[in-house]
Amino acid sequence: MWRFPGWPRMGVAFALGGVMATGQAPLGFWWFTLAGLAGLCAVLVRAEGWHARAWTGWFAGAGYFALALNWIIEPFLVDPWTYGWMAPFAVVLLSFGLALFWALAAGVSRGPLIFAVALTAAEFARGHVLTGFPWALPGHVWIGWAPSQLAAWVGPTGLTLMTALMAALPVALRWKGVALSAVLLAGAFGLGLWRLDQPDPAGTGRIVRIVQPNAAQAMKWDPDRAAMLFRRSLDLSAAPGPKDLVVWPETAVPYLLDDYVAQEIGLAAGVPAAVGIQRTEGPMAFNSLAVVQPDGRVTQVYDKHHLVPFGEYMPFGDTLARIGISAFAARLGNGYTAGPGPHVLDLGALGNALPLICYEAVFPQDVRADTRPGWLLQITNDAWFGTLTGPYQHLAQARLRAIEQGLPMVRAANTGVSAMIDAKGRILSSLPLGEAGHLDAELPAALPPTLYARFGEGPVLAVLALLAGGLVALRRKRRG
Repeated sequence: MWRFPGWPRMGVAFALGGVMATGQAPLGFWWFTLAGLAGLCAVLVRAEGWHARAWTGWFAGAGYFALALNWIIEPFLVDPWTYGWMAPFAVVLLSFGLALFWALAAGVSRGPLIFAVALTAAEFARGHVLTGFPWALPGHVWIGWAPSQLAAWVGPTGLTLMTALMAALPVALRWKGVALSAVLLAGAFGLGLWRLDQPDPAGTGRIVRIVQPNAAQAMKWDPDRAAMLFRRSLDLSAAPGPKDLVVWPETAVPYLLDDYVAQEIGLAAGVPAAVGIQRTEGPMAFNSLAVVQPDGRVTQVYDKHHLVPFGEYMPFGDTLARIGISAFAARLGNGYTAGPGPHVLDLGALGNALPLICYEAVFPQDVRADTRPGWLLQITNDAWFGTLTGPYQHLAQARLRAIEQGLPMVRAANTGVSAMIDAKGRILSSLPLGEAGHLDAELPAALPPTLYARFGEGPVLAVLALLAGGLVALRRKRRG
C-alpha cells in the first residue's frame, strides 16, 4: 500500500534535493551536492518499507529538478499572453515527472550503496527513455573542476556513479566510509589535475570568427526588425580581421534559406560561413546549418535530427494540429522535421567538423558519427533559456562533450555564451551573455581518441551491473 510518510519528511526530502541542485552551473557548489545526497541517503535508511523510500526519492528528485531546471519557465514567458499560464504547470510536471526515476531508484534500494548504484542507473535511463533528457545529471556538478577530466574515461554516467558513491559511503560505513570517500575525492582531483597538466597539441593556426548577434527571443521573428538583425550579423561577419571560417548561431537568419540570402552572407563573410538557418522542402521545415561559400553557393547542409519535444515538434502532431496546438519554438507549420542523423562536414583547411544544433549537445550519444571529426561545432539559441541558469548549464554540458571526446568545440550562441573550447573542456576565449559582438579565435587541435570516445558507456554500465550484483549478493549472504 502506498502509505504517505507525512509532509515533514517529504519537506526534508524536497529541501535536500534543492541543496543538491546548487552543485549545477552557474553555482558549482559540488560540496553541497555531496552533503545533500548524503543527507538523502540517511533519510532513506530510516524509511520504513519500499513505499516510504519511493515517496522520499520522489520528493527529493522534485526538489532537485525544480531548482536545477528553473529555467524551464523562460520559454513560456517569451510570449506570456499566449503561453505564460503554462509556466507553473511546466515546472511542477517536469520536476515531479523526472523525479519518478529517483522514486524508482529509492524504492528498490535497501541501503545507501545500493541506492548509489540504482540512482546512477536511473539517471542513465533518464537520458535515454522517451528520447531522453540528460540535463543536470548529478555528475555534471564537476564540470569546471578537475574531476570532470575523468569523463574522458568514464563519461557522464561514471561521474554520476562517483558522486553517488562519495555521498553514500559515509552513511553506509560511517568513519571508514568517510575515509574511503575522501580517498575517492582526492583521487578524482589528482587524476584530473594530472590530465590537465599533460602537454597540449600545437594549435591549428586556423582562425574562426564566432558571431553573436544577441537577438532577444521576443524580437527575433518580428518582421519589422528582421532586416536590422540580419544586417547586424552581416556587419559582424564583415568586420576587419583575419578569419578562415565564420560561424553564426542557430536560426540566426530571420529568413528562409534561398539564393539571395546565401549571396548576402557569402559576400559579407568573404570566407566560408557555417550559418544557422531554417529551410523547407515541400511541406517539411528543417532547423538547419548551411555551409555558404564566399560566392554564395551552399555546398553542405546539416538538418537537426534530435528535436525538442513540444518545442520543435509535437508528439501526435497531426492530431493536435487539428485543434490548433503546435510546437511553440517552431516558426513554420506545426513543427520541424527531423534530419537523417549525425554526420561530419568537410570544411576544407579546417578539417572535418561534427555539427550539433542546440539541444543535441546535451546528449553524449549524439556526439558519435561514423567518421571521427577533428572538432565539434555547436550552434545554439540560448535566448530560450533566460539569463540566470539555463545558458550556463548548456555551456557546461558543451564543455563536457569536449572532454569526453578529446575534441575542441566552437560554440556560437545567439545571446551567449559563445566560446572557443579546447579538447580538455577549457574555455580559451568567450563572449559574455547578453552582448552583441564577434570573437576571433584560433581553432585548437584535437587529442587522440579517449577511452569514452572508443567505447562509450559500455564499460561503466558493466561496472554498474557488477556492483549491483555484488551488493545484492552480499546483502543476501548477510541475511542468510
